[in-house]
Amino acid sequence: MKSPFSRFFGGGEKEVDPLASEANHHEKIVQVKLEQIRPNKYQPRTVFSEEKIEELARTIHTHGVIQPIVIRSVDTDSYEIIAGERRYRAMKKLGWSEVPAIIRELDDKETASIALIENLQREELTAIEEAYAYEKLLELHGLTQEALAQRLGKGQSTVANKLRLLKLPETIKDAILRKEISERHARALIPIKDDELQQKLHQEIIEEQLNVKQLEARIEQLLNPDEEVVKEKKRAPKRKSVSKDVRIALNTIRQSLVLVTKSGIDVKTEEEDAEDFYTITVKIPKKK
Repeated sequence: MKSPFSRFFGGGEKEVDPLASEANHHEKIVQVKLEQIRPNKYQPRTVFSEEKIEELARTIHTHGVIQPIVIRSVDTDSYEIIAGERRYRAMKKLGWSEVPAIIRELDDKETASIALIENLQREELTAIEEAYAYEKLLELHGLTQEALAQRLGKGQSTVANKLRLLKLPETIKDAILRKEISERHARALIPIKDDELQQKLHQEIIEEQLNVKQLEARIEQLLNPDEEVVKEKKRAPKRKSVSKDVRIALNTIRQSLVLVTKSGIDVKTEEEDAEDFYTITVKIPKKK
């Protein structure tokens, strides 16, 4: 089966995965000064978990670097990361002056594609980061959404649903990045075309801890208020008008029962409001 890298970069029978390990390609591992390395400008991940970087740093401190980072030369004395930014950050945290690396000769398009696809494969991106990665790949390769989905081995609806998230206001996209709201919450907000209303609903999600079903009901009410009124009317029982004399009779009976209860008798009453009449059932115990 072709890897996603092969699907993007083509190739004949001898397909080459640009991120295959050094062991498979017998590439030379060199020590590069950490200060000469900079992050990949095409990195789709915008949020790095400090806790996970700390955990990786402890692992590297104990066991060393199992897999070197992959970099490319950008000028005479500096390099850009192609793959392995988490390892780079962990080694930087450990205070290493040099890091093991494999140097590849790749252009901007190849570098961007590899960084995007590698991160998509890890399935650790937020929905917004994934959407930006899809958008960049569409731009780099001039693909349709259908073609991109095929090359990534995903359903077209998956790609389309992620890309729709990019139409949301920046504040809501930031909320997805920070995991304040879920992707399903965000997708429910897409039919709302008013930015201010979207942001108002965003605040309600957080303040009232709305689940997706509650949010969808709230949006349905906002988008179709007339239909909601009709539904409420259908649900509400039809009540006939009650004459003044009937109301007086009911109140007299209720007051009488209150007086009996005050006398020390445990009176139990039940009222039923039928369409054409009231039924009042009174139970008085034989023994006080």
